[in-house]
Amino acid sequence: MSFEKVFIGKGRQVPNMQVAKVTIPLEKLQEIAYEKEGVMYCTFEVSKMKEADRFGREYTAYYSKMTVEANEPAPEKKKTGGRRKKKQETADEPLPF
Repeated sequence: MSFEKVFIGKGRQVPNMQVAKVTIPLEKLQEIAYEKEGVMYCTFEVSKMKEADRFGREYTAYYSKMTVEANEPAPEKKKTGGRRKKKQETADEPLPF
């Protein structure tokens, strides 16, 4: 299993501030959007590039996509720790108290 960086946007530092302003097409964000507990999210990273591109952009935005090698088994799903069903008592079983 490895991770592939999928680049979705670029940006530059705001003058006189420790802020990077990054522009990402809405279509790219919609592709990676996911829902959790009824709220929509997009998760991505912003990283400073080694050198600016020809347009002066110094930052890049990307998300990490998990890739599985051809001869590697798929990752196991995590257990959610959901609620356990209570054992139903029957008339034949004595009560514990």
